[in-house]
Amino acid sequence: MKKTTQGALPALSFKTKLAFGVGSGAESIALFTVSMFAMIYYNQVLGMPAHWAGVAISASLFLDGVSDPLIGSLSDRTRSRLGRRHIYMFFAPIPIALSLVAVFNPPDGLSMGQLFAWFAVSVVALRQSMTFFHTPHLALGGELSSDYTERSKVMAYNSFFQWAGAAATSWVALSYFFRATPEYPRGLLNPAPYLPYSLVMAGLALLILFSSAWFTRDRIPHLPKPPENLPRYSPFEFFKDLGKAFSNRNYCWLLAAYFFLSMMVGLRSGLHLYTNTFYWELTSEQLRWYVIGSFAGYFSAFLAAARLHGHYDKRAVMIISAIIYAVAPAIPVVLGGLGLLSAATPGLLVILVSFSVLSYGAASILSISVMSALADIADENELKFGIRQEGVLYSTRSLFAKVDQAVGAALAGFVLTLIAFPVKAQVGEVPSETVWNLALWDGVLAGVPGFIAVFFYSRYGITRHTYAATKAALDERRATLTGPPTSAVDLASDVPAPQIEGVAPSPR
Repeated sequence: MKKTTQGALPALSFKTKLAFGVGSGAESIALFTVSMFAMIYYNQVLGMPAHWAGVAISASLFLDGVSDPLIGSLSDRTRSRLGRRHIYMFFAPIPIALSLVAVFNPPDGLSMGQLFAWFAVSVVALRQSMTFFHTPHLALGGELSSDYTERSKVMAYNSFFQWAGAAATSWVALSYFFRATPEYPRGLLNPAPYLPYSLVMAGLALLILFSSAWFTRDRIPHLPKPPENLPRYSPFEFFKDLGKAFSNRNYCWLLAAYFFLSMMVGLRSGLHLYTNTFYWELTSEQLRWYVIGSFAGYFSAFLAAARLHGHYDKRAVMIISAIIYAVAPAIPVVLGGLGLLSAATPGLLVILVSFSVLSYGAASILSISVMSALADIADENELKFGIRQEGVLYSTRSLFAKVDQAVGAALAGFVLTLIAFPVKAQVGEVPSETVWNLALWDGVLAGVPGFIAVFFYSRYGITRHTYAATKAALDERRATLTGPPTSAVDLASDVPAPQIEGVAPSPR
């Protein structure tokens, strides 16, 4: 009879947190490259209708979202000498790199229908490959520590390096690949740099992903393992896993909030580069300075998030940061509509970057708070069901996000069609009404789902007090168990569960 299904957890070293964090940076290199540049490449460079490109991106997000919980449940139940997570983290980097190159290098001579098919298949392949790294990697972050604030520190590394990967990608792309030329004063409209750019980004992603898996492998003996009597992965067990996750009302509130938040993010991601290029008339060289704003925001969040969670419950932090995230990008557009800002305003770039500090900082603090909260929810579900479900909890959240980002990406494409935004447009030649409608959708209307998300974040019920009660019950169980129970239900009934706000009583 074994005492516990989880080894002792030694203190996390800086090396481990750094290695975990850089894995998120590599994910951002691959995925940010697609989210930032694929729409404008296929629409403005290759001439594909914007709504076609939006549908291809949406299809990839939807299918990726569906696969997330499947891989999450599979990794929760995996037994291997590399543990539950690392076996997938070592497998995924090569197909990720190959599919990233494919996205930006369609063969010459394709018809428009064939070009659409190439884009759709290659971006689906990229996101499916990334799922095999991203889902186990994120679950790994949730189980590296059992401490309320240490979890926030781990997720702060995750958030900061997500920023670092995206920021480095943007800076390198706009500084060294898509520079202005006499023929292409807007370097992103130049088709020539996309091949070398994609090769460099794919190589970096491959190297960093492998490094993240390699330098966290020493934690494998100390991580949670599936109970010996846990059934093997199957469709039936998968749906049972989902049922356990959805039985937690706190988890459902976070999913609902993330659904609406992701709609806002998906819409703004598809339109923001258009707004900066055609409304604010920024050049590629100017766009790269957004990296300064993102650095200030994400680095501030990296330093502040765990400290905030040391003083305030995570719910309060989530609510405030979600409000700021919804409002900040809209303020410059509103000022523009009032005639207080325009493309000719002196110091416009500094003003825009300053507002981006608020947006990026709030987004990072919100992400850290939610990711840390999901680990707290995993404690609750372990107490109820006798199995840690980081894989299912994090990946089902990703399912909601990606399905909704798919809606947002498709909506972005249809918005461009709705406002009659021209294909292969030139700055200064697009009708002013069209440009204003673009900015209105990107800045103001996209923020509406963000405020709906705030309501759902306010319903989240885990506090520091309820967390402490759950942790104490788990510690008592681990100290008294002398072997694996005959079933997960038996394990859940060995120690009476405390009444915790937002968690339905375990079915008997």
